[in-house]
Amino acid sequence: MPKAAAVEVQAGDRTVRVSSPDRVIYEATERTGEVTKLMVAEYFASVEDGLMRALRDRPTALERWPSGVREGMQLATGRADRDADAFYQKRVPKGAPDYLESVEITFPSGRTAEEICPTEIAVPVWCAHMGTLTFHPWPVRRDDVDHPDELRIDLDPQPGTTFADAQRVAGVARELLEELGLGGFPKTSGNRGIHIYVRIEPRWEFTDVRHAAIGFGRELARRDAGVTMDWWKEERGERIFVDFNQNNRDRTIASAYSLRPKPGAPVSTPMTWAELAEVTDPRDFNLFTVPDRLADGDPWASIDDTAYSLEPLLRLWEELPGGEMPFPPDYPKMPGEPPRVQPSKKVEAHWDADGNRIEP
Repeated sequence: MPKAAAVEVQAGDRTVRVSSPDRVIYEATERTGEVTKLMVAEYFASVEDGLMRALRDRPTALERWPSGVREGMQLATGRADRDADAFYQKRVPKGAPDYLESVEITFPSGRTAEEICPTEIAVPVWCAHMGTLTFHPWPVRRDDVDHPDELRIDLDPQPGTTFADAQRVAGVARELLEELGLGGFPKTSGNRGIHIYVRIEPRWEFTDVRHAAIGFGRELARRDAGVTMDWWKEERGERIFVDFNQNNRDRTIASAYSLRPKPGAPVSTPMTWAELAEVTDPRDFNLFTVPDRLADGDPWASIDDTAYSLEPLLRLWEELPGGEMPFPPDYPKMPGEPPRVQPSKKVEAHWDADGNRIEP
């Protein structure tokens, strides 16, 4: 069969060329039809209002699945995964159009890179042409890439728990935020989890925002026995993990209105709190159903109206016991950090009082 000719997709005031438009990205399921590359590009164009609210002026990494999503395919998470089927693109790809803008960001290692910074819907649509399904924006804006304007609360169901468990915990999280005078905006993760975003004043550093997330998570765990703040998987049990490390520099979460690489083309979908409480199956929110939701407006339309202070959460960090928590394994040793070794493998004699490894 001859290869289909490239087509033009209308994206705002531009047309974007999409090659291999009939390539199947998602195979049909019992619930949904097959999804082609062209349909992905058209989907991003159709959710412009919500997607650009999530991405505009933010450094954004791309999760690219150029051959589509199939069972058994792997996403590269490090240099050792060179044969993986999908990968993260943290630098501007070659061949980017001249209207694509970028911004310099600094990784935890101190290295820098020019990363895509979407300013118009044509950029995500071009990214779909490049095989992108999921956008991973930083919690900062291009005019100040070192001070986040967003706190992200990631409710991550562990084995043995369900979306319904995350729903329950999200309800407790909402109550806590309201007690603290903060407004939260929830969305499905596109899988089993739930994300809650809080706009904050951009006057704190990444470490402060991470500490705020730890303080919030500890208070949440104090109120609900089904919540854990344990970093090591062997200690979490069948609970909802509050992934505080998602607030670190160069740690990102799938954006609102991103597709996820799961059967049925699920979408990370913004909701009102009332809507979230009524969800029975997050797979109902997918490429085929989500655009119609925006016809009545984006549930997150007011997310930028108020920026909150982190001080109530930083007080929790200071007042609740526990101290510093482990950082991700690719981070340099951080001040006050406990030993970066899972408890079952820790030998006390190999570590000093400050958490530094003692070489034999």
